[in-house]
Amino acid sequence: MEVPGTQGLAGRRHAHMVSEVFGAGVLLLDPQARIVEVNSEAEVLLGRPAADLLDQDVHDALHRDRHGQTMPRSSCPIRQAFHRGRAAQGQLGWYERGDGTLLPVQWVITPCRTTDGTDGAAILFHRHRSGADGEERGEGSQEALPELDRLALLAETTTTLTSTLDVHEALRRLTRLVVPRLADWVVIDLITEGDEVWRAAVVHYESGLLVDREDLQGPMPPIPQESVMPLSRALRGAASTLAGPENYQGPPDAGIAVAQRRMFEATGMHSAAIAPIRGVRQVLGALTLGRSERPEAFSDLSLLEDIARRAGLALENARLYQRQRRVTETMQRHLLPQLPRVPGLEMAARYVAAPEASEVGGDWYDAFRLQDGTLAVAIGDVVGHDADAAAGMAQVRNMLRAYAWSYQEPPSSIVGRLDQAVRHMTDASLATMVFARVEISGEDGQRCRVRWTDAGHPPPLLVTYDGQARFLDDVEDLLIGAELVPSRQDAVVDMPPLSTLIFFTDGLVESRVRSLGEGLDRLSQHAAALAHRPLDALCDLLLDRVRPADNDDDVALLAVRRPARTAADPVAQEGHPGHDHGWAAPGRPSTRQ
Repeated sequence: MEVPGTQGLAGRRHAHMVSEVFGAGVLLLDPQARIVEVNSEAEVLLGRPAADLLDQDVHDALHRDRHGQTMPRSSCPIRQAFHRGRAAQGQLGWYERGDGTLLPVQWVITPCRTTDGTDGAAILFHRHRSGADGEERGEGSQEALPELDRLALLAETTTTLTSTLDVHEALRRLTRLVVPRLADWVVIDLITEGDEVWRAAVVHYESGLLVDREDLQGPMPPIPQESVMPLSRALRGAASTLAGPENYQGPPDAGIAVAQRRMFEATGMHSAAIAPIRGVRQVLGALTLGRSERPEAFSDLSLLEDIARRAGLALENARLYQRQRRVTETMQRHLLPQLPRVPGLEMAARYVAAPEASEVGGDWYDAFRLQDGTLAVAIGDVVGHDADAAAGMAQVRNMLRAYAWSYQEPPSSIVGRLDQAVRHMTDASLATMVFARVEISGEDGQRCRVRWTDAGHPPPLLVTYDGQARFLDDVEDLLIGAELVPSRQDAVVDMPPLSTLIFFTDGLVESRVRSLGEGLDRLSQHAAALAHRPLDALCDLLLDRVRPADNDDDVALLAVRRPARTAADPVAQEGHPGHDHGWAAPGRPSTRQ
């Protein structure tokens, strides 16, 4: 599956939002540090229309020293921060205005995504105010953050939180944004989808490190509607408020107040500010910033509310995404079959959705008995990564079952019939497939033969018990739905006792950083090394070891194994199956590595 682009416009939307709220000049830069967007406030401050700035190198066009000379690139702090991909700020710099005069500015640069999804940056700047000398404020200062620092923090919060759709990662990023910059402690309470309260994070800044206090995390008592305690009110959506241990010294009005009193005692916080984390439709939780080491009380509630508001939007987006992902993955799994029980064979299958997928896809596998008792096995991939691909996949799979059951023909003939039907009767455009018959014959099933055809799909891998592996690439015909009428072919191979036949989709071997051949070699190498493992363990380990880290596609995997079942089998005569030679019989775990 693939994810629809949800973040490509983040940089541009972020720039517009900041400019409207703060009245700051905003310049959006592309990966080459060229100006690609200028807001109206920047035009006013610089006395230059946007058309004169667009597509200009920002350093050459604007950056000057105090004497009006072009600043050397090597000493420009904005350019250095841009190339490091980090946020930075300056209390005093100079930009050249349209009339040649110098504009003293306070500036901040923060990484962001450009409209085409590449990494760029946004520069936000104000006119420098007299008296600002660029000196950093001491950590113990009781004043609120300067406007530029505030702007930088909110810009960084928006960019950082909106660039992930994982709830746990969003919480981790949020804690690192506010501690120790604003507080010594951060506490995040979330309301679950079951309306329970869960203390998801308690983080403390100690000796230069962020310490995750897991002992203070976990389930919380319910939210009482009548409670007037600060956390209870915030979780009901009330306005942000200041709090301290004194708020919880009297008789508690609910269990959650008792939990809060214990939290203040355990953390030593003397001052805290609590704000609701709101989504568009409902309250998602509460954000608490507390101070225990620095002496001054927390006072900037408006800044806390701005941070909590951005956190709420990011968390709601992440929750909606994960909810949709669970639903679509469940749909996908219900479209996949239960494996039949076939005497003389073992089977295991796996389906893994793409790591960043939000829609169902077209990867599938199937295994079913035919009229004569033969096992039919198929694996395929319908082109596309959306609901249409999933619908096409279901149609192709069901039609294949119908043809295979109705016609006692070789796999190539069945796929030929399917090819004709797909082009005229389904929503599928193109599809790849391997379709095989696993035929067991002879007295006591002494012979196992696989007859298969391949319609443009990665070839199956046959692995023997002694670790020899080869891809079954004897035939490779055109894709299904290619609007041609190819003469499809079959191939036949014998499966030795204890051998394993592995069918897979391309998501298991394809990568952006290595060739398909390298991916196939990697699969062959690991499958040979794991040949003696129980079938379920083999599937799990192949997914863990072979699937590329940069994989952005679904993976379907189906493994068929022929156990050694009779005395006539040479491997059985050697005592391999279940006789302490590393092989585990079905239902018995193996301890061999």
